[in-house]
Amino acid sequence: MQQIPSVPRVGVAALVVFKNKVLLGYRVTQHGNGFWGFPGGHLEFGESPEDCALREAWEECGLRLRNISFYALSNDVFTDTGKHYITLHMRADVDDPTITNQEPDKHKDWQWFAWNNLPQPLFLPITNMLNQKLIRPEGL
Repeated sequence: MQQIPSVPRVGVAALVVFKNKVLLGYRVTQHGNGFWGFPGGHLEFGESPEDCALREAWEECGLRLRNISFYALSNDVFTDTGKHYITLHMRADVDDPTITNQEPDKHKDWQWFAWNNLPQPLFLPITNMLNQKLIRPEGL
């Protein structure tokens, strides 16, 4: 039986923008398998959200971020796995959009999408932001 954590964890998602498109990866891990999500992961002890976004984008898809800033927050309860995250969505730019899938065991594919043409299904933190109207396309 899976142990349910007693407190929420902090996740950081990198909302990476290039020429009005956002980067999404198709997840193939147990947590979020079959969903499209931003690069991201757990905030490590002593790490800033900006540094976490920078690290995760590099580790997952080989991108060097710039202009990293807070964009939105979502409260994400994954009832199927008993996980609860507060996700900090950090908006960032890139100069070079070339993606290298550096963790193929975690992501099957990375692609750039227009904000008004996002793939489905979306990872819960993105869905929650959209449903809560916490993210604005004009702010990209």
